[in-house]
Amino acid sequence: MTSVNYDKMSAKELTEHIAKAQRALAAAKDRERAAVKQKIASLAENAGFSVGELFGARGRGRGTAVKFANPANRAETWTGRGRKPNWLVAKLSKGAKLADFAL
Repeated sequence: MTSVNYDKMSAKELTEHIAKAQRALAAAKDRERAAVKQKIASLAENAGFSVGELFGARGRGRGTAVKFANPANRAETWTGRGRKPNWLVAKLSKGAKLADFAL
């Protein structure tokens, strides 16, 4: 891993660096979460149970189902109702299609 000298970076460069690190952290957490979920599901299946049987099936409530997600950060979602989130507006302005983000 390369060493980064933060003392010589401008405020703009530091802001960009922080944003890039936050995106990388979110992606790493998503990967780790998916791996843990897979391990739990595999252990439960090998023992003859479902995850719902072991932990109880929990719904997300009566809210509207998520219809769109940011491929760069799956934690950023939109139901298709109300104002479009900033991440979606930015990607649409760059020429992406709404269907590209559909789940």
